[in-house]
Amino acid sequence: MFKFLSTESRPSELLDYIVRMGYIAELNEWDNRPHIERIRRYCYILASGLDIAQRDVEIMSIASQLHDVGKIAIPVELLTRKGDYTRQEWAVMEKHTSEGAQILKGSSSPVLQIAETIALSHHERWDGSGYPQGLKGDKIPMSGRICALADVFDALTSNRIYKNAIDDIDALSLIRKSSGTLFDPRLIKIFDAKMDEILKTKNALNLP
Repeated sequence: MFKFLSTESRPSELLDYIVRMGYIAELNEWDNRPHIERIRRYCYILASGLDIAQRDVEIMSIASQLHDVGKIAIPVELLTRKGDYTRQEWAVMEKHTSEGAQILKGSSSPVLQIAETIALSHHERWDGSGYPQGLKGDKIPMSGRICALADVFDALTSNRIYKNAIDDIDALSLIRKSSGTLFDPRLIKIFDAKMDEILKTKNALNLP
Protein backbone atom coordinates (compact mmCIF):
# COMPACT_ATOMS: atom_id res chain seq x y z
CA MET A 1 0.00 0.00 0.00
CA PHE A 2 1.24 3.46 -0.81
CA LYS A 3 2.26 5.67 2.10
CA PHE A 4 1.25 9.17 1.11
CA LEU A 5 -0.75 12.23 2.05
CA SER A 6 -0.04 12.65 5.73
CA THR A 7 -2.93 15.13 5.79
CA GLU A 8 -5.33 12.24 5.14
CA SER A 9 -6.24 10.26 8.24
CA ARG A 10 -6.89 7.03 6.33
CA PRO A 11 -5.20 7.00 2.94
CA SER A 12 -5.96 3.32 2.37
CA GLU A 13 -9.67 4.08 2.55
CA LEU A 14 -9.31 6.98 0.13
CA LEU A 15 -7.45 4.74 -2.32
CA ASP A 16 -10.19 2.14 -2.09
CA TYR A 17 -12.87 4.76 -2.78
CA ILE A 18 -10.95 6.06 -5.79
CA VAL A 19 -10.52 2.60 -7.30
CA ARG A 20 -14.21 1.83 -6.92
CA MET A 21 -15.24 5.20 -8.38
CA GLY A 22 -13.06 4.42 -11.37
CA TYR A 23 -14.75 1.04 -11.81
CA ILE A 24 -18.22 2.55 -11.66
CA ALA A 25 -17.37 5.27 -14.18
CA GLU A 26 -16.50 2.83 -16.96
CA LEU A 27 -18.57 -0.20 -15.97
CA ASN A 28 -20.97 0.14 -18.90
CA GLU A 29 -18.21 -0.25 -21.49
CA TRP A 30 -16.36 -3.40 -20.44
CA ASP A 31 -14.85 -5.13 -17.43
CA ASN A 32 -12.55 -2.22 -16.75
CA ARG A 33 -10.80 -3.37 -13.59
CA PRO A 34 -7.58 -4.39 -15.37
CA HIS A 35 -7.72 -1.12 -17.37
CA ILE A 36 -7.91 1.03 -14.23
CA GLU A 37 -4.97 -0.76 -12.66
CA ARG A 38 -2.88 -0.64 -15.83
CA ILE A 39 -3.44 3.11 -16.16
CA ARG A 40 -2.31 3.62 -12.56
CA ARG A 41 0.83 1.57 -13.09
CA TYR A 42 1.70 3.09 -16.48
CA CYS A 43 1.34 6.59 -15.04
CA TYR A 44 3.51 5.60 -12.08
CA ILE A 45 6.23 4.29 -14.40
CA LEU A 46 6.16 7.38 -16.62
CA ALA A 47 6.03 9.87 -13.75
CA SER A 48 8.95 8.07 -12.08
CA GLY A 49 11.09 9.07 -15.05
CA LEU A 50 10.60 12.76 -14.31
CA ASP A 51 12.54 14.85 -11.82
CA ILE A 52 9.67 15.15 -9.35
CA ALA A 53 9.12 14.11 -5.74
CA GLN A 54 8.12 10.53 -5.02
CA ARG A 55 5.02 11.79 -3.23
CA ASP A 56 3.91 13.53 -6.42
CA VAL A 57 4.51 10.37 -8.46
CA GLU A 58 2.27 8.42 -6.11
CA ILE A 59 -0.47 11.05 -6.01
CA MET A 60 -0.51 11.36 -9.80
CA SER A 61 -0.70 7.62 -10.39
CA ILE A 62 -3.52 7.14 -7.91
CA ALA A 63 -5.44 10.14 -9.23
CA SER A 64 -5.19 8.82 -12.81
CA GLN A 65 -7.68 6.08 -11.98
CA LEU A 66 -10.43 8.71 -12.13
CA HIS A 67 -9.48 10.00 -15.58
CA ASP A 68 -12.80 8.88 -17.10
CA VAL A 69 -15.07 9.46 -14.11
CA GLY A 70 -17.09 11.87 -16.26
CA LYS A 71 -18.39 8.96 -18.32
CA ILE A 72 -20.96 8.53 -15.55
CA ALA A 73 -22.76 11.45 -17.23
CA ILE A 74 -22.63 10.01 -20.77
CA PRO A 75 -25.61 8.01 -22.14
CA VAL A 76 -24.99 4.27 -22.07
CA GLU A 77 -26.02 3.87 -25.69
CA LEU A 78 -23.12 6.07 -26.75
CA LEU A 79 -20.60 4.34 -24.52
CA THR A 80 -21.52 0.95 -25.98
CA ARG A 81 -21.76 2.09 -29.61
CA LYS A 82 -19.77 -0.05 -32.06
CA GLY A 83 -20.27 2.17 -35.09
CA ASP A 84 -19.18 5.72 -35.84
CA TYR A 85 -20.52 8.73 -33.97
CA THR A 86 -22.27 11.66 -35.58
CA ARG A 87 -20.72 15.07 -34.96
CA GLN A 88 -23.37 15.79 -32.34
CA GLU A 89 -22.81 12.46 -30.59
CA TRP A 90 -19.06 12.99 -30.56
CA ALA A 91 -19.60 16.39 -28.93
CA VAL A 92 -21.54 14.62 -26.16
CA MET A 93 -18.77 12.04 -25.72
CA GLU A 94 -16.16 14.78 -25.41
CA LYS A 95 -18.07 16.24 -22.48
CA HIS A 96 -16.86 13.41 -20.24
CA THR A 97 -13.71 15.48 -19.65
CA SER A 98 -15.45 18.59 -18.35
CA GLU A 99 -18.12 16.53 -16.58
CA GLY A 100 -15.40 14.58 -14.77
CA ALA A 101 -13.64 17.75 -13.70
CA GLN A 102 -16.92 19.15 -12.43
CA ILE A 103 -17.61 16.02 -10.38
CA LEU A 104 -14.17 16.24 -8.74
CA LYS A 105 -14.08 20.02 -8.36
CA GLY A 106 -13.70 21.67 -4.96
CA SER A 107 -12.05 18.88 -2.97
CA SER A 108 -9.41 19.63 -0.32
CA SER A 109 -7.70 16.30 -1.09
CA PRO A 110 -4.49 16.64 -3.15
CA VAL A 111 -5.34 13.36 -4.88
CA LEU A 112 -8.77 14.55 -5.99
CA GLN A 113 -7.37 17.93 -7.04
CA ILE A 114 -4.93 16.20 -9.39
CA ALA A 115 -7.71 13.84 -10.48
CA GLU A 116 -9.77 16.89 -11.49
CA THR A 117 -6.87 18.15 -13.61
CA ILE A 118 -6.36 14.75 -15.24
CA ALA A 119 -10.07 14.28 -15.95
CA LEU A 120 -10.17 17.63 -17.76
CA SER A 121 -6.88 17.39 -19.66
CA HIS A 122 -6.18 13.74 -20.56
CA HIS A 123 -7.55 14.20 -24.09
CA GLU A 124 -5.50 17.31 -24.82
CA ARG A 125 -2.77 16.75 -27.40
CA TRP A 126 0.74 18.19 -27.69
CA ASP A 127 -0.01 19.90 -31.04
CA GLY A 128 -3.23 21.49 -29.78
CA SER A 129 -5.56 19.09 -31.63
CA GLY A 130 -7.13 17.65 -28.47
CA TYR A 131 -10.14 18.61 -26.36
CA PRO A 132 -11.89 20.16 -24.48
CA GLN A 133 -9.72 23.31 -24.43
CA GLY A 134 -7.33 22.73 -27.35
CA LEU A 135 -4.32 23.25 -25.08
CA LYS A 136 -0.90 22.94 -26.68
CA GLY A 137 2.55 21.84 -25.49
CA ASP A 138 3.52 22.90 -21.99
CA LYS A 139 0.11 24.50 -21.50
CA ILE A 140 -1.19 20.97 -20.91
CA PRO A 141 -0.69 19.95 -17.26
CA MET A 142 1.99 17.28 -16.88
CA SER A 143 -0.45 14.93 -15.15
CA GLY A 144 -2.76 15.17 -18.17
CA ARG A 145 0.11 14.55 -20.60
CA ILE A 146 1.18 11.45 -18.70
CA CYS A 147 -2.33 10.01 -18.48
CA ALA A 148 -2.92 10.75 -22.18
CA LEU A 149 0.05 8.61 -23.18
CA ALA A 150 -0.86 5.82 -20.76
CA ASP A 151 -4.49 5.82 -21.87
CA VAL A 152 -3.72 5.70 -25.60
CA PHE A 153 -1.20 2.89 -25.19
CA ASP A 154 -3.71 0.91 -23.15
CA ALA A 155 -6.46 1.56 -25.71
CA LEU A 156 -4.25 0.38 -28.56
CA THR A 157 -3.21 -2.83 -26.81
CA SER A 158 -6.58 -3.77 -25.28
CA ASN A 159 -9.72 -5.37 -26.63
CA ARG A 160 -12.71 -3.06 -26.42
CA ILE A 161 -16.37 -3.39 -27.39
CA TYR A 162 -15.70 -1.49 -30.61
CA LYS A 163 -12.26 -2.83 -31.59
CA ASN A 164 -9.62 -5.52 -31.16
CA ALA A 165 -6.19 -4.96 -29.63
CA ILE A 166 -3.23 -4.43 -31.93
CA ASP A 167 0.20 -6.01 -31.59
CA ASP A 168 2.63 -4.46 -29.09
CA ILE A 169 5.16 -3.67 -31.84
CA ASP A 170 2.54 -1.85 -33.91
CA ALA A 171 1.34 0.06 -30.85
CA LEU A 172 4.90 1.12 -29.99
CA SER A 173 5.43 2.30 -33.55
CA LEU A 174 2.29 4.43 -33.48
CA ILE A 175 3.24 5.93 -30.12
CA ARG A 176 6.74 6.84 -31.30
CA LYS A 177 5.43 8.38 -34.53
CA SER A 178 3.16 10.60 -32.45
CA SER A 179 6.04 12.22 -30.54
CA GLY A 180 5.76 15.98 -30.92
CA THR A 181 2.27 15.78 -32.37
CA LEU A 182 -0.01 13.91 -29.95
CA PHE A 183 2.46 13.43 -27.10
CA ASP A 184 5.16 15.28 -25.21
CA PRO A 185 8.53 14.24 -26.75
CA ARG A 186 10.09 14.08 -23.28
CA LEU A 187 7.52 11.53 -22.18
CA ILE A 188 8.08 9.46 -25.30
CA LYS A 189 11.77 9.21 -24.37
CA ILE A 190 10.79 8.00 -20.90
CA PHE A 191 8.28 5.61 -22.47
CA ASP A 192 11.03 4.12 -24.64
CA ALA A 193 13.50 3.91 -21.76
CA LYS A 194 10.98 2.11 -19.55
CA MET A 195 9.37 -0.04 -22.26
CA ASP A 196 10.43 -3.36 -20.71
CA GLU A 197 8.79 -2.37 -17.43
CA ILE A 198 5.65 -1.16 -19.20
CA LEU A 199 5.25 -4.38 -21.20
CA LYS A 200 5.93 -6.49 -18.12
CA THR A 201 3.14 -4.62 -16.33
CA LYS A 202 0.77 -5.06 -19.26
CA ASN A 203 1.36 -8.78 -19.50
CA ALA A 204 1.07 -9.30 -15.77
CA LEU A 205 -2.43 -7.86 -15.60
CA ASN A 206 -4.17 -10.45 -17.76
CA LEU A 207 -5.43 -8.35 -20.63
CA PRO A 208 -9.11 -9.02 -21.43
